[in-house]
Amino acid sequence: MRPFWCVRRPRAGAALVLVSSLFVGCGYRLTPWGANLPEGLHSVCAPVMGNETAEPALETLFTRFLRQQLTQAGRLGTGAACDGRIEGTVMNVGTSPTIIANNYRVTSMVRLRLMKDERVLGETVVSGTEDYLQGTGDILEAEANRQAALARLAEVLMRDGYARLASAW
Repeated sequence: MRPFWCVRRPRAGAALVLVSSLFVGCGYRLTPWGANLPEGLHSVCAPVMGNETAEPALETLFTRFLRQQLTQAGRLGTGAACDGRIEGTVMNVGTSPTIIANNYRVTSMVRLRLMKDERVLGETVVSGTEDYLQGTGDILEAEANRQAALARLAEVLMRDGYARLASAW
């Protein structure tokens, strides 16, 4: 009979080593969110975006959520303190019914450019959809629901757009 210290028992650590070895060299890394702005940019300004749609004041909604993302990442600068800027354009917005009764979908597409001086460091186009209920037939309720859907969509698109511009991939 073998002593108890010689008996081979499976270890949880071995499974962890095996699983972690599968991901070696796959490009994953742990860094703080928004920490990878290219060329050493520390603070970025976000002027009011352009609006190529017929929807009034849509540019201010998207600009507000872009600035919110920059604030959360600790990168929003003001005036001369900005190392760069993110210029954006709301390219389109649309609303259409879905196959579900009383359910509508709003879509939008935004182009973002990360600029340093007059050079483009990064550019991306983000687009998405958000569903909303039209309501009980009251036009004001339907428009309020649409505006709330646009706000949710703007938040998601600006988070995605900033993440794309801030990543080094």
